[in-house]
Amino acid sequence: MHSRRLHCRGLDFHVAQWGENAPPQLVLLHGWGDCGATFAPLCAHWARRAPVAAPDMRGFGQSAHSGPHYWFADYIADLDALLDALSPAQPLALVGHSMGAQIASLYAGIRPERISQLVILDGLFLPDTPSDQAPKRYRSWLHQLQDPPQARVYADFHSLATRIQKQHPSLSAPRALEVARAWAGEVDGGIQLRMDPLHRMRGPLLFRAAESKAIWQQITAPTLFVDGGQSAFAQAIDHTERDDRRACFRRRDDRMIKDAGHMLHFDAPEQTAACIDEWLVAQGWPGGGACDATTQLHAPT
Repeated sequence: MHSRRLHCRGLDFHVAQWGENAPPQLVLLHGWGDCGATFAPLCAHWARRAPVAAPDMRGFGQSAHSGPHYWFADYIADLDALLDALSPAQPLALVGHSMGAQIASLYAGIRPERISQLVILDGLFLPDTPSDQAPKRYRSWLHQLQDPPQARVYADFHSLATRIQKQHPSLSAPRALEVARAWAGEVDGGIQLRMDPLHRMRGPLLFRAAESKAIWQQITAPTLFVDGGQSAFAQAIDHTERDDRRACFRRRDDRMIKDAGHMLHFDAPEQTAACIDEWLVAQGWPGGGACDATTQLHAPT
C-alpha cells in the first residue's frame, strides 16, 4: 500500500492505493468511523491485476476535518472531485461499505456514466425518518452544538487495539493493531482517533428514503449486494422495505456471507474479496477468483 494526497474542494484528502501507479480501476468507500486503509486485505487481493484506491472521506482517517458541520451531500461532491482526479477518463468499479454504500449508490445514480460496476457491502439499511421527528431532531442538534463531542485519548495503540478486538472479536490481535494504527494518530499524552469527533453529532436533516429511491432508479451499472448474515444493521428496515429499495436497481445480484457481521472486511475478508471478484469478472472487470457464499441472482428488469 502507498499513500497519496489530493487537494479537492478546498480540502486535503488521503488516498490509500494498491498496485501500479496508474488510474485505479476499482475504488472503495469506507463506512462511518472507518478509513480506506482497513480495506487492505481486500485490496491486496485485487491489486495483483489492477490498480485499486480507497480514499478517506472528509473528517475520517488522514483526510482533513471540515467541521463544525458534516452534510451528506458533501461526501457525494467530494467523491465526484476525487474520481475526476484519480480516473478522469475512464468509468470504474465502485465498492461502498455501510455509509460508503449510501454515498456510492447515490453517486452511481447521479453520475451513471462514471460507474461501470457497483458493489454494496451491507448497506442501504438506514430507516426512513417520519416528518414529525423534525422538531425533536433540530432541538437535539442545537443542544449538541452547545456541548460538542470531544476526542478520546488512549494510552497507546495496544490499548486501542484491545478495545477494537473486543468490539470485533473476529480480528486477530495483530490485525486489530493494524486497524488501531489506521484509525488513530499520536498526540500529547497518548493517541486518539483521527476521525473528527464532530461526526458523532446527529445532524438536523431527516433521511428521506423516497429521495434515495428516485436516484437509485437512475443507476445503469450492474449492482452486487453483499450482506453479512449476522449483521444487526439489516434489522433496521423490514423485508418489504428492503426489497422495495433493491427493486430500484435495474441489474442486481444478491449474495450473503453467512458467518459475517456488518464489518465484512473484518469478519470475512477472503470470502468478501472472492465474492466481489467473481462477480466483477462476470461483469467484465479483469482477473478471476472463487466465491464461497450463498448467492441469489436476479435477472435484469
